[in-house]
Amino acid sequence: MAEIEIKLPKMGESVTEATITNWLKEVGDTVEMDEPLVEVATDKVDNELPSEAEGTLIKILFDKDEVAQVGDVIAIISTDGGAVIAEPTKETKTITTETKAVEVIANSNTESVSKTGPSGKFYSPLVRSIADKEGISMSELESISGSGENGRVTKKDILSFIDSRGNTPTETKPVAAAPKKTVPAKVAHKPTVPTMEGDQIIPMDRMRKLIADHMVMSVQTSPHVTSYVEADVTNIVNWRNKVKDKFLAKEGQKITFTPIFMEAIVKAIKDFPGVNVSVDGDNIIQRKHINLGMATALPSGNLIVPVIKDADNFNLTGLTKQVNGLANKARNNKLAADDVSGGTYTVTNVGSFGNVMGTPIINQPQVAILALGAVRKVVSVIETENGDTIGIRSKMFLSHSYDHRVVDGALGGMFVKRVAEYLEEFDVNREL
Repeated sequence: MAEIEIKLPKMGESVTEATITNWLKEVGDTVEMDEPLVEVATDKVDNELPSEAEGTLIKILFDKDEVAQVGDVIAIISTDGGAVIAEPTKETKTITTETKAVEVIANSNTESVSKTGPSGKFYSPLVRSIADKEGISMSELESISGSGENGRVTKKDILSFIDSRGNTPTETKPVAAAPKKTVPAKVAHKPTVPTMEGDQIIPMDRMRKLIADHMVMSVQTSPHVTSYVEADVTNIVNWRNKVKDKFLAKEGQKITFTPIFMEAIVKAIKDFPGVNVSVDGDNIIQRKHINLGMATALPSGNLIVPVIKDADNFNLTGLTKQVNGLANKARNNKLAADDVSGGTYTVTNVGSFGNVMGTPIINQPQVAILALGAVRKVVSVIETENGDTIGIRSKMFLSHSYDHRVVDGALGGMFVKRVAEYLEEFDVNREL
């Protein structure tokens, strides 16, 4: 009997694990090549994984809500209609380190574990879940020596810690108590929120929880400063109105303001590369690539940030196709993990909601983000060779938030001013 192992594939840089959210096929079902087999969720995006073989699904190795590592075998498909392999029941499964740990630690005190520790270490959803379940405090978690990339604590590391702690319950590392004095989470406890008659309790979905954690972490990590500039985009509005039908006929794509704005932002980043960096401890990482993230609304109402990789390599037509392609993927829930990873600078269009300006939160580990306000017709003073006059102009506000640890007011302000200058200098006679 020919059996094909279906493994959890690599789904983008820094993605090492995924949660099984739904099996689309049951054991015994026939599966076609490239037919959707299972839905998985990572820290970045939800995905449908297609089958890599044609045949009969004879075994599922990970249940719903279990976490698999990249490379793990998650299912087995028989290519010649072999017999279904019976699944062992929970009663007959061999007791693993996880279940042993539950027995030993089940009654321990549980301290809420945040996504990022006071030392700056990142803890995956799986590790945090195990820590919460087994009563591992943040100070204990910080004391674990991680074997993963950049010292990240892996599932194996935390289970080894649980196993040793369970075997020697009286042994306590003296260093565990010290970090508690400096844990920021101790300062701000979550408030008790009373409910009133008629209130509706709506649990956060998985994506909203991730967004919430990421936003809180960003504000706690970076001292945010926001600079504002108003830009006259009349030339851009007039040019787009003139070429949009021709562009659609020629390229089969609608041209919006977004790729035009992206083009100006790329030029300004080249002029001021200090906004295209990340901070690693006391080191500043200067990014070679200009990978523009574009905050996009999902059908659920949540936001996600697909990334235009090497945006400086595209002309305006290329940027238009990139923007439209990623936006369509987002609307149809077709974004892959690689589509939302590797960003070095983010742009969010608050104008699409009718907002004239905003104070965006930095998309860590980046150090800056630009919010594009709504384009509005306003009465404006126009300077001419014959003196000042009053006219109607199309204008917008640009709101630039940046990490004041590494981006000073001069750099942050000059960058957004340069973006405005590129927009105002747009050539209304430009050819497609």
